[in-house]
Formats: sequence, structure tokens, C-alpha cells
Amino acid sequence: MTDVLISDLRDGVAWLRLNRQDKRNAVDRELAHAIISKIDELEEDDDVHAVVLTGNGTSFCAGADMTEALGVLESGGRGDGMAQAVVRVMTFPKPVIACINGPAFGGGAALAVGCDIRYASERASFRFPGANYGLVVGGSQLPRIVGMANAKELIFTARVVDASEAERIGLVNRVVAHDDLEDAVWELARQIADQSPDAVRWSKAVIDAATSSDKGIALEAEANRALRGSPDHMSRFRAATEQVAPAEQVAPAD
Repeated sequence: MTDVLISDLRDGVAWLRLNRQDKRNAVDRELAHAIISKIDELEEDDDVHAVVLTGNGTSFCAGADMTEALGVLESGGRGDGMAQAVVRVMTFPKPVIACINGPAFGGGAALAVGCDIRYASERASFRFPGANYGLVVGGSQLPRIVGMANAKELIFTARVVDASEAERIGLVNRVVAHDDLEDAVWELARQIADQSPDAVRWSKAVIDAATSSDKGIALEAEANRALRGSPDHMSRFRAATEQVAPAEQVAPAD
């Protein structure tokens, strides 16, 4: 592991902390690889019964590193490492709890939505800005959490959602005072870890099968293959990059 992702295992619960505080925990290729590798490792570890995903500092995750992503796109690459990390979290068979300590924008919002349970600080906020950048972010997953109409509003407008609204529409399970957030998540994770691991894994599989749409997931991936690198996407993405300070340059997942 590198220091861009800090891991800690206690009493059957693995805590993963995104640790690029100078970039608001934006995900570059190194961090995307670290997340995927660690999730692979935790899937094979029978001592791990639940995972908590959070961010160090004042942000949960601001998405993909915009500077890096734009450079990859301009050189003809795909720039979808963030999306691969989100998909790996979504397909992890054990429970994943998002401990959302601050803003979760773009790929960071998609990462939170890819978790099974979301506890948020009152300082948390969410944004699904794919339409603003010329991509689709969260279209296949958000409707099963907040409903079709709310999902369309958030995705079509790319507006910011604060913690209070997120709780009201079901985007998060619970909002907790910032200083109490990790204790609340720790208590929840311990309760999950105390249950039958096999029963919990099967329960997750059954619930996901009952509520997920394979067709929707495939269509979102197809949409982004068509959209990424198009003139509209590149012009919007480049303009957004120019408007953001270098230390805060981030992009959406897809």
C-alpha cells in the first residue's frame, strides 16, 4: 500500500482512508489502483466482515483528478481509472459503509452511492456533475436509492445537495454531528461484523439482485464510451478544468 490510501483492520472491520488531502482526496491513477488492489485483498481475507470507506481531511472525495484525466484524454487515452475504482467497490461482496466526512462530488458521489450504507457529517455535500462535463454519472445507481424523479433532477441539473436534503431524499441513511461521525459508523460496522458473515454476504447479493438493473449499468457504460472524448465532452471538460484552481482540479466518474 502507498500513503494515498491508509488501511486499518480492527475487530473484523477494515477502514480505508483516501489520503490526498491537497487534492481533496481526488482519485488519480495511483489511488485508483490502490483502491482496487486493496478491495481485491479484502475480498479474500476471511477476517474482514465489513469495510468503511472515508476521506482524510475535510473532504470525502472530490472525484477523479482533473489535471491527470484531461491529459490522458487529450493524448487519446480513456481516463476512466476513477470509474474502475467505483465499479470495484460496487461489486465487492461484503458490506461497505461510506463515512462521508465532507464533500462528495462527481466520482466521489458515485463512490458513495456505490457503497451499501451511507452515514454523513452535517458538513457533507453531494454533486453529480456528469451532464455539466458531457458524461453520465450515477444514472444506473442513483434511482434505486432516491427514486427516479429525484435522480433525474440531481443528474440533469448537476446541482449541489447538502446533508440535510441528502437525508430527506434517502441519499444517506443518517446525518451525524461531524465530531461524532466516526464513532457512529464504528458502532454500525461492529453490529454488522457481529452477524453471520455468510448470511450478510448472501443478503447483500439478494438485495442487490432485487434492486439493481444490469441493463442500466451496461447502458451507462455504453453511453460514456460514446460520450468520452467527443468534441462536446472535451470542450466542456477543458473549460471546467480552466475554472478550477490547480490544487482542487477534479472530475466526475462514469
